[in-house]
Amino acid sequence: MDKIIEYMISEDESFGDITSEAVVDENKIVTAHIISKDEGILAGINIAKEIFESRGIQVLFNLKDGNKIVKKDLLLSLKGDARTILLLERSVLNLLMRMSGVATSANYHVNLVKDYDVIIAGTRKTLPAIGKYDKQALRIGGADTHRFSLDDMVLIKDNHIASVGTPVEALLKAKKNVSFSKKIEIEVESLEDAVECVKNKADIVMLDNMGPEDVQKVLNELIKLDIRDNSLIEVSGGITDENIVDYAKLGVDIISLGALTHSSRSLNFSLKLIGD
Repeated sequence: MDKIIEYMISEDESFGDITSEAVVDENKIVTAHIISKDEGILAGINIAKEIFESRGIQVLFNLKDGNKIVKKDLLLSLKGDARTILLLERSVLNLLMRMSGVATSANYHVNLVKDYDVIIAGTRKTLPAIGKYDKQALRIGGADTHRFSLDDMVLIKDNHIASVGTPVEALLKAKKNVSFSKKIEIEVESLEDAVECVKNKADIVMLDNMGPEDVQKVLNELIKLDIRDNSLIEVSGGITDENIVDYAKLGVDIISLGALTHSSRSLNFSLKLIGD
């Protein structure tokens, strides 16, 4: 079992579930159902299954990650010790509901731009410790995970640039010091810096907090200079449900949104004991 999940369970358990120990008979065998009170995309069901099975609970039925769900859908059916099921209930539901919320948000935004050749990606704006579960949920929802951690790729942001001087100086320094096996992305805020970084063949150039008109100017200049294919162009910052299509139709390669993880709404699920 993953150490993060072990900690989640131990944090909730503390010195024991005194309510269940006081009310529920020892070794009482029950069945239980996890039911959806919401609609969206299911994510995290394999993790939920693993958690229950690791404590000796039998999983009788479960839907699959990526399934579309609606209210009253049966997500998972269990059989086993009642006290154990109740002990795990909140930890499992919290993770399952959050992951399904992230997957649902990702899927929604992917569908908003389905008519365009563009990648929807998340960011590292996740909750501490459970970022990898947010990333799994992004993938299940159809979005790109972007970086899992700092060593996945070089991503030169404003604070890195501030320590060096200019974006192109930071880019050239990274090219000198980093293995060919790692992609290099750089964040820029002006047309001039975007052009210089594309000229110097950054793998990805992120246009940060630029409106659609400014992004169009950058793309027009890259096409005019015949360097558009040097780099992938990513846009990030200030992107909403209302303007995301405006960016997609410009012909950018990637749209990244921190809101997929930092502002997604958890779906609502419940666990119900059925009895003997």
